[in-house]
Amino acid sequence: MRTFSRFVIAVALPAAIALMGCSSTPDASETAGPDTGSEFREAPAPAPPQQQTKMLDFQTVYFDFDSYEIRSDARPALRSNADKMSAGVGGTVTIEGHCDERGSAEYNLALGERRANAVKRYLVDLGVPSSRLNVVSFGEDRPAVQGHDESAWRYNRRSDFVQ
Repeated sequence: MRTFSRFVIAVALPAAIALMGCSSTPDASETAGPDTGSEFREAPAPAPPQQQTKMLDFQTVYFDFDSYEIRSDARPALRSNADKMSAGVGGTVTIEGHCDERGSAEYNLALGERRANAVKRYLVDLGVPSSRLNVVSFGEDRPAVQGHDESAWRYNRRSDFVQ
């Protein structure tokens, strides 16, 4: 029996020492992520890409289906936007052209660009220097409202102002 006890001590003692050596206190980088109950720590989420911010002082302009003509109800909004830009608000402004989901991706990109350019021309005619205005089209890629009917589409046919 004595031999067996010595054998257990000879095997168990080094195993216990080895296990104690493996335990460690996690450093700050290991505890930075949320505790999910997993033995693996999740990497911190990447920072979102730097995006342009929508300018709250400027009004969005909406368009009719398959059109880039400035509507009569959009003219007061564009005059107001032009007055703010003339007063120095915004610096360089980007006009984003958007479309609803109907039509091909290529067609909607072209229509979104025509919408943004129509808004730019209107603002330039009101006295805003064209050097302060950039144009980009997102076509149907960035809907303002999710949905597959006219109640959503009418808000997606638009030009937004961002800086």
